[in-house]
Amino acid sequence: MPLIPEDVARIAELMSTYRAAWALAGGWAVDAWLGRLTRDHGDVDLAVFENDRQALFEHLAGWQLIAHEETKENEGADLWDGRALVVPAHIHGRPPELRGPLPERFDPFGMRIVSVDDGFGLDIQLCERSGRDWVLNSEPRVAMPLGDCIRQSAWGLPMVALEVILFYKATLYVGTKNHLRPTDEADFAALLPLLTEEQRQWLREAVSRVYVGEHPWVGQLSF
Repeated sequence: MPLIPEDVARIAELMSTYRAAWALAGGWAVDAWLGRLTRDHGDVDLAVFENDRQALFEHLAGWQLIAHEETKENEGADLWDGRALVVPAHIHGRPPELRGPLPERFDPFGMRIVSVDDGFGLDIQLCERSGRDWVLNSEPRVAMPLGDCIRQSAWGLPMVALEVILFYKATLYVGTKNHLRPTDEADFAALLPLLTEEQRQWLREAVSRVYVGEHPWVGQLSF
């Protein structure tokens, strides 16, 4: 089995006793599927499910957790207390050994700005699950069986599937006013050759449903 990078191995050990579903996501998941390091990563991204939030909160007892939501609903204290969050949302985590005062930097919405430099090296993406499906987008609804969304990589860890990684990266195009981040463009170019025809077709159709118009990746997924 390939050597797991130290940052990922530390989080994998932490999550090894977590009783609910989870998967490595983000840039580290891209590197896991490619089998090589593509760039430096500021933090480790995980995907977990909002309806497992109580299990997550209990599992990370002692951690300093700051929640960020993409809606102004359900605003709460600086430190997440296990309350329900409006998906899509994510939680930054700092381990007990690095506990300290919270950063005093705020974005225009009054949310604390945290970084790896502050010790917040874990970024947990909260996702929506309905029965045995991962709901990747609520309106229009895009869903996939959970067993197809989370797969084992060469690192022996649960990883977000290739097409799911790229779906989330593709839909950022909507939220950034028709602009893709250079890292997402690079990840798409690197992962595209690894997709099966079935995965390409699913991704092409899913992106076309969410993005009304001509998404720059749809044409490339047709070859």
